[in-house]
Amino acid sequence: MPKKTRSKNKSHSGVDKKGKILKTKRKTKDLDEVQANMAAETARQLLNQPIDYDIPGAAQHYCLYCARYFVDDHNLQHHLKSKVHKRRVKDLKTEAYTLEEAEQAAGKGQYRPPRSVHVPDDQKKLYKMDTDSVEDVISSDNK
Repeated sequence: MPKKTRSKNKSHSGVDKKGKILKTKRKTKDLDEVQANMAAETARQLLNQPIDYDIPGAAQHYCLYCARYFVDDHNLQHHLKSKVHKRRVKDLKTEAYTLEEAEQAAGKGQYRPPRSVHVPDDQKKLYKMDTDSVEDVISSDNK
């Protein structure tokens, strides 16, 4: 009589694949990508996007630091007070981790700790275009 071998449980065959899918489903931009978007011109473009109905909230309510769109201004204001947003702002206050920093930490060069980066608390006040002054210029040209 042949020896019976224990077969693999077939009910858990896709668990590893499912875990990877769930990890990448809600992937947000990395800190270095967000810091690149914090440049004045890029931030102005992201915060003043044209209406696009394929994006939540027609792309009018965007958190620059978390790279998230919101349905309305109430949800955006609620998010700005949340712990998730505050953690992200705290992480952005240090310089992004780069390849040069990794090589310096490994012994290839002089290591220097990451510098602090100025991140304003209110993204709209700093980067949003001053629409009042633009409207004043347009109205004065028409007169």
